[in-house]
Amino acid sequence: MALFRRQTLKEQIGQVLIQRGVISPEQLKQALAAQKEEGGLLGEILIKLKFTTEEDIAQALAMQHDFPYLPLANYEIDPEAVKMVPESLSRKHYILPIDKMNDILTVVMANPLDRKAIEEIEALTNCKIEVFVATYTEIKQAIEGCYSKKKPGQNGKAQND
Repeated sequence: MALFRRQTLKEQIGQVLIQRGVISPEQLKQALAAQKEEGGLLGEILIKLKFTTEEDIAQALAMQHDFPYLPLANYEIDPEAVKMVPESLSRKHYILPIDKMNDILTVVMANPLDRKAIEEIEALTNCKIEVFVATYTEIKQAIEGCYSKKKPGQNGKAQND
């Protein structure tokens, strides 16, 4: 049953992108053929083929699975929330805690379907997890910024926009 669901999700993300006018049906066919040949995630293949952007994929995932999309550029991340999850775990799963209220920890993830990551964070923090979606790049940049602040005496790289 999981295999059927996984195949259905691939088709659905493509359909969401077509409905939003992001890609054409022909581009979806090309990407699915490339995926069949090379393997990998459909969204990553669409980006690699330059048919779409990371942001378009993140928004489509959010829409497809009813998760809110949160661009991180102007979001003020709570440093206390960040401290709840080790940097290694954030980097491993591209997940970043951004806020905590009572026993609810709000996180941004590039892959909101990564149930293992969510369960790992729940067990570690003893919090319920509220998931928002952001791009891999946004999360990577936020991880760099948030965790480098914790390490005094370490020069961070120049900010790239």
